[in-house]
Amino acid sequence: MVARRRVKWVTLSRLKWVICNYMILLNILSAGAAQSVVQNVIADFKRETGNNVAAEYGAVGAMKARAQSNVPVDVIVLTHSMIDELIAAGFLAAGRFDLGKVGTGVAVRAGVAKPDVTNAHSLRATLRAASVITFPDPAVATAGKIVMTCLEKLGIADEVKSRLKFFPNGNAAMNWMAAEGDARAVGITQNTEILPITGVTYVAPLPDEFQAKATYSAGVVANTAHSTEAKDFISRLTSSAAKPMLAAAGYEF
Repeated sequence: MVARRRVKWVTLSRLKWVICNYMILLNILSAGAAQSVVQNVIADFKRETGNNVAAEYGAVGAMKARAQSNVPVDVIVLTHSMIDELIAAGFLAAGRFDLGKVGTGVAVRAGVAKPDVTNAHSLRATLRAASVITFPDPAVATAGKIVMTCLEKLGIADEVKSRLKFFPNGNAAMNWMAAEGDARAVGITQNTEILPITGVTYVAPLPDEFQAKATYSAGVVANTAHSTEAKDFISRLTSSAAKPMLAAAGYEF
């Protein structure tokens, strides 16, 4: 009986060693605009491969800076221009993998009547009437820069300055509006950061004259020890099979 228990224990120890040495942790830094689709892929990736994933999301500027601060990272999802810069710098391996283009839209709290934002005149009136205008921090976020340029073109940047509320990314801005925004709160961020959020309603895209659509892309970190797994993850995120998911999240091709 004792001998049998000893054999069983040795077998279990060996099994634990095998599991610990073959399951890997894939580290991802992603733009907030890709958060919903990255999370969808993570769920499938973990279930089908048995590997673990640690992901962090934020504004593109903040994520790029974080990637270059020596934190563990294997996969990066940013705007295509930032991915190209990191490839040119040797930080990412050659090869850019595009998810698609993302436009910027307007949102209100769920249950609130949709305001008219179809042209510059109606958008200006809507923003002047807003109790708060919430969007990603323009210091680090693509959408934030687009919104500030829009306000300047509309000629109301100074007028509404005291009502602007910045967040680290659009996801955080929309979640705040869902939880704390009132009936006159207006949010502006990239469509992919509006559509997945429960508690807010997508109104419409910004008028064409204020749009600056961004293409989001993924890349593999050059010195990753998990290149095969990183490429597998990116393939799941950017392949033709992923397009229905991407389109539902607000991506354009």
